[in-house]
Amino acid sequence: MAGLRKHRRSGSAHTDGPFQIRHARPTDAPAIAALERRCFSDPWSAASFREALASTWSFGLVAENKPEGEVAGYFIGRDAAGMGEVLNLAVAPEWRRQGVARALLDAGIAALAARGADEIFLEVRESNVQAQALYTSAGFRVVGQRAAYYRSPREDALVLRRDLGEEKR
Repeated sequence: MAGLRKHRRSGSAHTDGPFQIRHARPTDAPAIAALERRCFSDPWSAASFREALASTWSFGLVAENKPEGEVAGYFIGRDAAGMGEVLNLAVAPEWRRQGVARALLDAGIAALAARGADEIFLEVRESNVQAQALYTSAGFRVVGQRAAYYRSPREDALVLRRDLGEEKR
């Protein structure tokens, strides 16, 4: 898949380094769920990840820490009728600020575009300013808000959108 490359910790995209982006497999679900529990207060279950990774409507990517083969981060996306959605993106705390999230997001956007998405949507906690900065730097813009979208703790979500239609022309 285009966009799946090896990366340095510095975020340099074209050289060999300590993590590699690859397609996630249903067998990755337990490791992804373990990372999810470390990152989020209302985590998806391993069964939810397994279902998403086995489905034709969704896909996953993992940033694998080399040489240990541990999951440093993951991206879950889906597409339907020209619309893409970032369902989930997380990076292990010890790998944050190392370019992992950006590499996963860029690869996920490329995958959604290759699958025919003309636009991509996502939700992000209103308080998660670091994630908002990542998404806006990747071309996403706030287009709405969902009241009390998150359960634990209860919080509104911002809805962000990126138009890929212009880029594909």
